[in-house]
Amino acid sequence: MKNKKNKTKGFTLWFTGLPCSGKSTVADKVAEKLRKKGMNVERLDGDNVREHLTKDLGFSKEDRDKNIERVTYVAQLLSRNGVAVLATFVSPYIARRNKTREEISKDAHFIEVYAKCSLEECKKRDVKGMYKKAIEGKIPNFTGISDPYEEPLNAEIIINTDKETVEESVEKMMKKLEEFGLI
Repeated sequence: MKNKKNKTKGFTLWFTGLPCSGKSTVADKVAEKLRKKGMNVERLDGDNVREHLTKDLGFSKEDRDKNIERVTYVAQLLSRNGVAVLATFVSPYIARRNKTREEISKDAHFIEVYAKCSLEECKKRDVKGMYKKAIEGKIPNFTGISDPYEEPLNAEIIINTDKETVEESVEKMMKKLEEFGLI
């Protein structure tokens, strides 16, 4: 969609996947490439949003949905104003992701990106020790351990982050953005 004011196409790349699946790593590199192309880019990341926008929320299903609801609103505002938004959230529930798609798609392009990675590989990448704590019962409602992750059924882009290098995933994404006419 074209924004009438600045004539640039805004869109949201919504990265979903298990914790430590590589969402942020790939999104940061894609954001860098888009900025080099002169695009306005904003990164919305789970850790930063939880610290600044949704620190009042926990990790129950209701709180996770409320977290994504708030982020969806921010992404919608930005993308409808010509910004390329790269949102990296576990966002484990299909119903909430579909609602996010519906809301953002009213005003801008929405592209779901599935950072597909095996649970075993995610555990290996976990420098914070979250999976270990979750397995020990010290972190309740942890996605992939004590809380479900519902894999996307219709993601526009799937990056296999346990089989591809970061560079391969980034290139795959850039090619898709070109195919979609967004860059």
